[in-house]
Amino acid sequence: MKSARTPAESVALPPVRFLWLQWLRRHPLAAFLVGLVLTFASAPLDEQFRDGDLVEALRLTVVLLAGLLALSDRRGTLIWGIALVTPAMVGKWVNHWLPDLVPDWTFLAPALLFCVFVVLRLLRFILRAPRVDSEVLCAGVAGYLMLGLLWSLLYILTARLVPDSFAFTVSPVGSQSMKGFTALYYSLITLTTVGYGDIVPLSGTARMLAMMEAMAGTFYVAVLISRLVAIYSSTQPPAEEPSDSPKP
Repeated sequence: MKSARTPAESVALPPVRFLWLQWLRRHPLAAFLVGLVLTFASAPLDEQFRDGDLVEALRLTVVLLAGLLALSDRRGTLIWGIALVTPAMVGKWVNHWLPDLVPDWTFLAPALLFCVFVVLRLLRFILRAPRVDSEVLCAGVAGYLMLGLLWSLLYILTARLVPDSFAFTVSPVGSQSMKGFTALYYSLITLTTVGYGDIVPLSGTARMLAMMEAMAGTFYVAVLISRLVAIYSSTQPPAEEPSDSPKP
């Protein structure tokens, strides 16, 4: 005899692709963080391939689209995000295929504004969160990584506008220019206040940016930890005070 099926067993499970879509809708910030980590981990490929600028364009496109999808919970936020992402993506790809026609600043400027927009939205989400969950933690880590990406674009723009702003002491010959993975590496090293000394800021603008990034990284971690502790403490039930009355 065939065993009777329970109602839960009789319901057909959705295909795997729909499960992934459901996970992305429920955890957009976790998906954004995964995309950031993967793009950062693949950043050294810029120097391994002959057409490293193409890999850089793909990485930037993935980050911009992932950030846009993660912040598309409201219509107003989505409209502002599209308005900032579109010129950045179009400018980057046109600059890749026609570098003489479109300069770097045409996509660096809107990309910078979008990074600032994403960081502010993530901070707003963290500060207004009623409790600490996985999405809040992912937002905190993603915001920290976005600060590194933001300052890497600032370093690239500074190197374009102010020549000889950075000195490369022990860097390989092929990476002695502030672009791509080199800019991201220097930004994250400065953000974490490690400072190996292989890349040294020379101009006043470069030193000011490095100083501000080091302070921003330190204050971000301090504010994030204090906010998470405050949210967690507010959601915990109050401890029962011991009674002073004598036992019978």
